[in-house]
Amino acid sequence: MIRKLYIVVGTLLLYSLISVSAAIAQQQKMGYVNTDLIISKIPAYQGIQQKLLSLSQEWKSELNEKQAEIDRLKEDFASKEILYTEEIRKQKEQEIQQKIQLREQYMNQKFGPDGDYFKRQKELLEPIQRRVFEAIAAVAERESYDFIFDRAHNTTLLFAGAEWNLNEEVMLHMGINPDATSN
Repeated sequence: MIRKLYIVVGTLLLYSLISVSAAIAQQQKMGYVNTDLIISKIPAYQGIQQKLLSLSQEWKSELNEKQAEIDRLKEDFASKEILYTEEIRKQKEQEIQQKIQLREQYMNQKFGPDGDYFKRQKELLEPIQRRVFEAIAAVAERESYDFIFDRAHNTTLLFAGAEWNLNEEVMLHMGINPDATSN
């Protein structure tokens, strides 16, 4: 008898918990944005992209020059190797290895994970990203959204209805014309 009472009370509690959870879930408001799209509509972004491209091309040109020098040294070494004494041969091989290492160090300094390119990119993009996230927060607060997802950057949002797309509202909040084409 007591066991049946525990089962009934447990079942009622479980049912109540599920009902309350479902009611709370239905009250939550969600939306999504595509921060890549929003950022691409900001006029200053094109200028930043151009600066980064120019910087990247300059550094790649320097890397190509370093590689051409290494190739010349290797060619010269290969054509004259039989004429070199053992000592001169070792010096030339060390010189080539040193140039290769210097090129690799330069490449890592400029394009590595902690390289100058990514530092500069972060420095230039951070103010724009901050503006976008502040606008998203303002729209979310104004419209009482509980969650806003970002469709950029591999977020797994397999389906979302167009009515939950907040891109336009965020752009308007930032003073950006959502219909303007980006370069």
